[in-house]
Amino acid sequence: MRSIGELAERAGATVKTVRFYSDQGLLPEAARSSGGHRRYGPHALEQLQLIRSLRTLDLPLPEIRRILEDEDAAGHALENAVDSRLRELGSELKALRWREAALQLVRDCPPAQRAGRLRLLGTLNTPPSTAPLARFWRTWLPPRMPRLATAAFLEVAVPQPPDEPHPSQALAFAQLHAMTTAPCPGDRQPQPEVHRAAGAGGAALLYAGLVEAFELAARHLRRARDPHPGEALDAYVAAYASAYRSRDTPDFRRLLDARLSADPRLDRYWELTAVVLTPPGGSPQPTPGSADDWLRAALQRDNAGAA
Repeated sequence: MRSIGELAERAGATVKTVRFYSDQGLLPEAARSSGGHRRYGPHALEQLQLIRSLRTLDLPLPEIRRILEDEDAAGHALENAVDSRLRELGSELKALRWREAALQLVRDCPPAQRAGRLRLLGTLNTPPSTAPLARFWRTWLPPRMPRLATAAFLEVAVPQPPDEPHPSQALAFAQLHAMTTAPCPGDRQPQPEVHRAAGAGGAALLYAGLVEAFELAARHLRRARDPHPGEALDAYVAAYASAYRSRDTPDFRRLLDARLSADPRLDRYWELTAVVLTPPGGSPQPTPGSADDWLRAALQRDNAGAA
């Protein structure tokens, strides 16, 4: 049997620490001396060392209690606690990297621009949320669009913040956040006319087909191929034809080309998205916006060839 002082000395801890763990029920005393002093059994040293090791890993006391009470030889309580702490640390590290990128942006910008940059970056959480971007698209997409179709489009349209952002990526995401949270100017309708015309019934067909066409076009973009007719363009036209309950004919392709038009706000969105998705020094990553540009150019080339 050891006294509290002897146990503390053997473990390299303070008496106050041993008393605290005892009071928390993590290190039960075996008995009390005739004078009322705590006495600890032969396994107390090993348990105290385990507790201190777990605290070094920054595990909270409730988790340590579960580990000490775990009778599973496989140590599932310890595994679960470590996995949980690793997830927490991952989130904390990501937040720190975003703060670092934000600080670098403020440090490196001209003094006259620092106030504006601080306001821009101050609107972001760290790490930033994609919720404002998703809300932007929910406003843009046709009303009453089926949930699954909406989710599929949001998956490709909303860029995920990188875990280790370069300052340029952090700035682009902050600009995306500012753009998507700004009110729509004037009386302008959020949806383009070509999408509103499809109606709620055609929305699911349209966007499901567009996602497929964008994926096909992205393959050509990665290979730096010029826009041209083919499978990707056929899928693109078919998406609109299905939405409008029409057939893919030369006349329909000419009509579609006339109705499609670029949107400066969306062009800016996709430009910033490409920056967010592209690591520094890497090749620009295809986005639905760049894929749409490629497909519209392919449509124009196809119509010119058929004229």
